[in-house]
Amino acid sequence: MSDTGHPTPGRPTQDGGAGGVHIGSMSGGSIATGSHGSAYSVNQTTAEPDVRHAELLQAIRSLREALPARERSADDTTLDGELADAEAEITRTGAAGPERLTRLLTGVRGWLGTQAAAAGAIASATAVVQGIAQLLG
Repeated sequence: MSDTGHPTPGRPTQDGGAGGVHIGSMSGGSIATGSHGSAYSVNQTTAEPDVRHAELLQAIRSLREALPARERSADDTTLDGELADAEAEITRTGAAGPERLTRLLTGVRGWLGTQAAAAGAIASATAVVQGIAQLLG
């Protein structure tokens, strides 16, 4: 075999022989050797939020669950989109930036102003507003 792992022309390849692999340095990825080798690579693409962002994330999820599933108004749909974006950002990075928080705060407050008797959703929205207010100081 050549250094590239391809058979060297003119020389038969040996399967099952006593060979060895030496890796001087490797960062990330996986490697498997032998005719029946298996390699598995696990990548983690999320960050753990701090306590305040974790609480906000839970409040966002609660509010999204409390929004009407059917017969949503345009305000409900817009708010759910903002909440989904914030949820994704916190889940991915562990935090939401001030711009995202400000936009979400404005959206939740505006939505609250359009609601009359959605007690469960209003309580969840209030928790989101309180969480954002704490993060923005």
